Amino acid sequence: MRGIYTPVTDIRRKVFTEVARMSYEGGEFADYAKHMRDLPYKIIPGEVGQLRSSIFLERAIVSERIRLAMGLSLRPLDESVPASDNLEHSMIADKYYEPPLINVIKFACNKCPEKIIKVTSMCQGCLAHPCQEVCPKKAISFRNGRSHIDQSLCVKCGRCVSTCPYNAIVKVERPCAKACGMDAIHSDQYGRAEIDYDKCVSCGMCLVNCPFGAIVDKGQIFQLIQAIKRGDRVVAIVAPAFINQFPGLTPAKLRVAMQQLGFAGVSEVAVGADLCTIDEAKDFMEEVPEKHPFMGTSCCPAWSVMAKKLFPQYADCISMTMTPMVLTARLIKHSDKNVRICFVGPCSAKKLEASRRSVRSEVDFVLTFEELMGMFEAKGVDFNSLPDDKNDTFDDASADGRGFAVSGGVAQAVVNAIHKLDPDREVKVASAQGLADCRKMMMMAKAGKYNGYLLEGMACPGGCIAGAGTLADPAKSAAMLAKYKAQAPKQSALDTEYKDTLDYLKY
Repeated sequence: MRGIYTPVTDIRRKVFTEVARMSYEGGEFADYAKHMRDLPYKIIPGEVGQLRSSIFLERAIVSERIRLAMGLSLRPLDESVPASDNLEHSMIADKYYEPPLINVIKFACNKCPEKIIKVTSMCQGCLAHPCQEVCPKKAISFRNGRSHIDQSLCVKCGRCVSTCPYNAIVKVERPCAKACGMDAIHSDQYGRAEIDYDKCVSCGMCLVNCPFGAIVDKGQIFQLIQAIKRGDRVVAIVAPAFINQFPGLTPAKLRVAMQQLGFAGVSEVAVGADLCTIDEAKDFMEEVPEKHPFMGTSCCPAWSVMAKKLFPQYADCISMTMTPMVLTARLIKHSDKNVRICFVGPCSAKKLEASRRSVRSEVDFVLTFEELMGMFEAKGVDFNSLPDDKNDTFDDASADGRGFAVSGGVAQAVVNAIHKLDPDREVKVASAQGLADCRKMMMMAKAGKYNGYLLEGMACPGGCIAGAGTLADPAKSAAMLAKYKAQAPKQSALDTEYKDTLDYLKY
């Protein structure tokens, strides 16, 4: 469903827009509490529900979404709690995320089956009955001229699905669980989706694959705008995946657009990606295979957390290089300690990364592109009418740094740097996109199949351009990113003017 504007997308955007508008308009506790009560009626007007069985259910779900967008937790289902409960703890400019980051709104869940193979009405009761012949557990029989599957015997191998000449047998699986590469989603006692937070790495793939919009991440829009209104100088650092996310918003217009939201400045995270490339290239040359059998990239937090969580014996094989987000934030704060940093990108896992104690002092806020769009809409920013910024500085990063946004781009940047540092060195690369494939790649590495390799992991299929907080079709974004890379004044990360800063940024 990526890149398709659905009713779920519409509700999400309206919630972000109204939360941003409420925060810009300001007020006291009572004003915000009233807004929180009134907004569900504004977002879901009328008397008859259009999306759910009841308009009251629709508004109840929107109310929970508003709370989560403001960084508040879900309310308990068995208590009477006002929508503004704990609001006073969010009416500040210095609130970090409280776990859990990814949440299931239980009464929005459709109670989808976890995994089942079933025979549809398209079954023709054919004479060959290949489905019965290939079933290893003899779970298929014929009743009333059609195939029947004994679910107590079925092991969901899918052989009957692929064998049926009429495509009459289908595998039905809960979309959020299917998208989760960590097997972190199961059913609770009522059949609703439940997240095992010991396994979850907050990649957000369940969030964007739930067709009922029952899974939601927390936000910081409210706190960010409070900081801006307080007079804090907030600089936005924007991930290169922003290309194609906002129709009509070119890099030359980005600074002007962000200033209309109240940001004091804008920098590109691709500069930090250049520094990350250089550091990882040097680490690989020094440590593989002398110290470690292989090295995994570090820029995707969901991938690196997954690798360390599931393969702790190889935790040292995942690069300790700081992510582009952190390197960019440190670079800015090194020259201006009073500025606050807001990372703007495609990733929900970055919210979790920024909340770690080692990162909190560098990155103060994290917004997804979808949340940023809500702010643009709240302020009525018209991208087409914006002038190009004559002082645009979105030309500091290399093509390799910008390429971090797409699957394969990180490894390619590191390989290019290594070849420039040591032209004779051969570098073997393996890459995976999506946590399920990342796990397979690590299993292969564990088996010794990738000794001497550079491993690139991306939690989102397609890379950052398909992250949980993106707005556009990933395929089109990849094409636009290729053009953006071609326009870079520098090709190699080693050409960055900031490469000498690595020594003091790695404190």
